[in-house]
Amino acid sequence: MENLISLVNKIQRACTALGDHGEATSLPTLWDSLPSIAVVGGQSSGKSSVLESIVGKDFLPRGSGIVTRRPLVLQLHKIDEGKEHGEFLHLQSRKFYDFVAVRKEISDETDRVTGETKQISSVPIHLSIYSPNVVNLTLVDLPGLTKVAVDGQSESIVQDIENMVRSYIQKPNCIILAISPANQDLATSDAIKMSREVDPTGERTIGVLTKIDLMDKGTDAVDILEGKSYRLKFPWVGVVNRSQQDINKRVDMTSARRREREYFFNSREYKHLASRMGSEYLAKMLSKHLEGVIKSRIPGIQSLISKTVADLEAELSHLGKPISTDAGGKLLVMMDICRAFDQIYKEHLEGMRSGGDQIYHVFERQLPAALKKLQFDKQLSMENIKKLITEADGYQPHLIAPEQGYRHIIESSLVTIKGPAEASVNAELVRKAISETMELKQYPSLRKEVENAANESLERMKKESKKATLMLVDMECSYFTVDFFRNLPQEVDKGGNPTQSIFDRYNDIYLRRIGTTVLQYVNMVLAGLVNSVPKSVVHCQVREAKRSLLDHFFAELGQKTPNQLSKLLDEDPAIMERRSSIAKRLELYKSAEMEINGVSW
Repeated sequence: MENLISLVNKIQRACTALGDHGEATSLPTLWDSLPSIAVVGGQSSGKSSVLESIVGKDFLPRGSGIVTRRPLVLQLHKIDEGKEHGEFLHLQSRKFYDFVAVRKEISDETDRVTGETKQISSVPIHLSIYSPNVVNLTLVDLPGLTKVAVDGQSESIVQDIENMVRSYIQKPNCIILAISPANQDLATSDAIKMSREVDPTGERTIGVLTKIDLMDKGTDAVDILEGKSYRLKFPWVGVVNRSQQDINKRVDMTSARRREREYFFNSREYKHLASRMGSEYLAKMLSKHLEGVIKSRIPGIQSLISKTVADLEAELSHLGKPISTDAGGKLLVMMDICRAFDQIYKEHLEGMRSGGDQIYHVFERQLPAALKKLQFDKQLSMENIKKLITEADGYQPHLIAPEQGYRHIIESSLVTIKGPAEASVNAELVRKAISETMELKQYPSLRKEVENAANESLERMKKESKKATLMLVDMECSYFTVDFFRNLPQEVDKGGNPTQSIFDRYNDIYLRRIGTTVLQYVNMVLAGLVNSVPKSVVHCQVREAKRSLLDHFFAELGQKTPNQLSKLLDEDPAIMERRSSIAKRLELYKSAEMEINGVSW
């Protein structure tokens, strides 16, 4: 069982070393889940004397006003051999055998954080005391509650202390050691008042009554100690501390404890309670109770740690790796990020991610629909057909069929196809792929460069694709399918007879027949382009994008100076700070997980 308190001690020290003080932050806190005993009391309640009596040493700073201005995490370790000494977490390599020096270091370390302005700080001081005369126990000594600020302190100090104390004792895993002086009305006790706010049923509160020997003659604290005046779940414990005169005379703790025992056993009022009175009993009772609470909480702590480790690892993965310091490492990071983007872009094109269907939609619906909407009324109007045929005939009217006229009409009709054909090469997925490449979110400058490079590359491919697509239309304009016209039925009596006069040859029936023939040919060409344009786009743009979207960027990247590479990896400072914080907190939780798993149950 002794391993349990040592286990929590190790985890608490790790919490402090890695910045987890139980304060409200965006990071998960392990400190709050660890069972602890917080010592609460007003100024002059005898709180420091109780702690020194439990330890058996004079080691706490004393003086007027607010002396304790930072939480003191006091970890007691019982040893079988060796000289008793103290160790501070912030001075791990040094052992303090002189407890006067321990007292001075507490004051100095307090001033190092709070300055000499007598302000307070929630950052705890960790002190471990190793002695054969202590029990295994951990206590958190909090600043004493006060009513007024002293010189050099802000007026908010009273409320600041209350807020700090409340932040500790309101946590469900905190055991409240409420110190109250017996020579004052219990109804005015600062410790009881505050503990009642956060623990109204008294389930987590252990009451300690000090200065019993200083009560007015004719009065006693029996009703309080028996739980009649104010009932708590655990029995009240009375203690008799050294007086100021004893402290001045340097009465040792061994003598003080002996006198305390004698006081309760020889007192007529308290003799029947003597077996559960005194600082020695208090220390043993607290140690046993803390061990029991820790044991009951361990399974929940293990579950919490496992879940939090998984959450922190997921967030750390989401934030990405930290930036490398050397140029080669930075270049490698950028190449990996670009390859990740390139792969995501390919997956969009190949249907493994959504978006590739947009291109299919262009081919299957948009292009055919656009071609169907084409209107040839202007080109195939009677007036235009007659005009083009007449112009093509020139001074020599055609003899059999108006071949040159047909060519001019067909060419003018096919030119209108270029618009829909050209529009079919505009489908893009770069922005979608950029947004899904998580690594690029770390580096705004690199993200912009990659997006620009990809778009420039696509623009080059689009130009080639447009050129090839329009060339298909130009090829249709350049050479007509001869068999189409050979297979047309010849109706000599409706305009095909060359013996007819030139004026009969341009009648409406004849012109309408030419328009119908041209429209049939144009529709045949459209049917072919519906299939050939997508092939041209895929060959010139989609295939090339999959093969070499960032090739130009990679070539430029290899020529950049170390300073230029650094500018591209300009990660948001907030992300860098968050990653560092997450890494430290993850280290804490994994360390705690190892500690708990290493305990023999």
